[in-house]
Amino acid sequence: MSLRPTIDFLLHNWLGVESLNQRERFADHSRETFDAVLDTCERIAREKYAPFNRLVDTQEPHFDGEQVTLPQATHDAHKAYAESGMLSAAQDYDVGGMQLPYTVEAASNAFFAMASVSMGSGMLTTGNANLLMKHGTEAQKRVFALNEFNGRFSGTMCLSEPQAGSSLSDVVTRAVPDGEGFEADPLGPRYRLKGNKMWISAGEHELTENIIHLVLAKIPDKHGQLVPGVKGISLFIVPKKLVDTEGTLTGERNDVALAGLNHKCGWRGTTNPLLNFGEGKYPVKGEAGAVGYRVGQPGRGLQCMFHMMNEARIGVGMAATMLGMAGYHASLDYAKNRPQGRPISSGGKDAAAPQVRIIEHADVKRMLLAQKSYCEGALALELYCARLVDEMHTATSDVADDARLLLEVLTPIAKSWPSEWCLEANSLAIQVHGGYGYTRDFPVEQYWRDNRLNMIHEGTHGIQAMDLLGRKVLMENGKGLQLLAGRINATIERAIQQPELAAHAHALGAALAQVGAATKAAWATGNPQDALANAVPYMQAFGHTVLAWIWLDVALAAHAAADSPARTGRLGAMRFFFHYELPKIGAWLQVVSHRDPTCANLPEEAF
Repeated sequence: MSLRPTIDFLLHNWLGVESLNQRERFADHSRETFDAVLDTCERIAREKYAPFNRLVDTQEPHFDGEQVTLPQATHDAHKAYAESGMLSAAQDYDVGGMQLPYTVEAASNAFFAMASVSMGSGMLTTGNANLLMKHGTEAQKRVFALNEFNGRFSGTMCLSEPQAGSSLSDVVTRAVPDGEGFEADPLGPRYRLKGNKMWISAGEHELTENIIHLVLAKIPDKHGQLVPGVKGISLFIVPKKLVDTEGTLTGERNDVALAGLNHKCGWRGTTNPLLNFGEGKYPVKGEAGAVGYRVGQPGRGLQCMFHMMNEARIGVGMAATMLGMAGYHASLDYAKNRPQGRPISSGGKDAAAPQVRIIEHADVKRMLLAQKSYCEGALALELYCARLVDEMHTATSDVADDARLLLEVLTPIAKSWPSEWCLEANSLAIQVHGGYGYTRDFPVEQYWRDNRLNMIHEGTHGIQAMDLLGRKVLMENGKGLQLLAGRINATIERAIQQPELAAHAHALGAALAQVGAATKAAWATGNPQDALANAVPYMQAFGHTVLAWIWLDVALAAHAAADSPARTGRLGAMRFFFHYELPKIGAWLQVVSHRDPTCANLPEEAF
């Protein structure tokens, strides 16, 4: 079973991505160029990634005290990806890019996430470079970002510390000016950093000539004290190896040392180290302290880093989606080929009757439909968000600003919803396989293990929920939520005109009204503690409403298409979601609307 027909339908029949070619930035592109990019990525993923997914899971990165060793397959995959040009796909021609719509870039990268998510496809490198293109100096762009785009260097984000995971206001990594004239360094104001960072995906390897760490740290005040809170955080470029103003390696190692590797449940093909900055293992010019170059203004580091964090959150959502999709395809193939049991219609007791394949059992169809509705719906959501990115960058000012606000509201959903429900899809894929699914003879147990990380990294589930209910639905006087409601209502109005879809349109309208009422009820006291105590159930209901909208909109495109098994499948997945999933929002929103204090008020000792 191929992913490509689903990608093509969503890009062309649903999102109408070819219409972007009418804009100046994309004028050189056509359906043919988009197809060529998709063909290339599909081929590389099939040849260089998919065959080695189990290998990188069993042959974890090895640290010998000096360097990390990865399987040769990872080196080959990274080389093929870099040579494809996908690291700079959306960049300008004059910096080596293709000026590809981000929608097409996101769709192309989906093949790699599905083939082997832990081998990586450059998400953090591209995000790192994009941040520098937005907030860096001309020298920082030329020396660091462009060498990331061309594959010479790779990039990371260094936020968390052993004592401060999600609580970034509590980071204690220090950055002090590096001597006289530190402000005049051609690569940016130069500092020495000392501290410890952890959970650094791809933080140490030999895949590229250099690794460019983006590090959050605090600059001490004149009394040597760190400014409390996030306002004291600045952002620094800290290369693993020092470079000159042309990006050439100087031959000197920066004072960044690998303290150890985390041993993970999944994503085992990607290194995840603890890094010590400035401990003196690799002193620079005889002094301890990692050399770092400040990006942007002092105290504005977190605002800069959010450029990369938000991009990474959508990337995490896509990774979760495609892991779910991989499990769905595997379990569908298994269900079509595994004989077990007899038809219920014949009483199921005639042992002499031939066995049926398990896909003929209603409950197996239920599990497959659930997976299809979760994963194909999530893919549509991620591509819709990618389309909003293109609107932000190339549409007229009013349309671009609407896209910005919509993306603000949808980003917590784009990250959290697939990480919860495509993980559930992976669980169902194991169930379809029965006992075999729980063994390493089949790939579905690895997909589940890989996917379990996605509810945690780039902002945990609870953090996404608080961001949604505590900030995103309220920002700019609720304008983003109003814009989303307007888009949903427009879909409802179109669907009401189709007798086959009218009942679903009315159900979506009722769900939207429930979400709106619950949003007001949650904040009725004006007390964040009351409102946010049930932020996760709110996010679950909000996400299911968004996915119902996405499915209804996709169904409109499917309804207009010629009759085919694919059309039948899309409309069936939409019906499943409305009949089996959307009704769940009532239970979630009940505790939100009543500001239920059960969880918040239970005393510690009661546990």
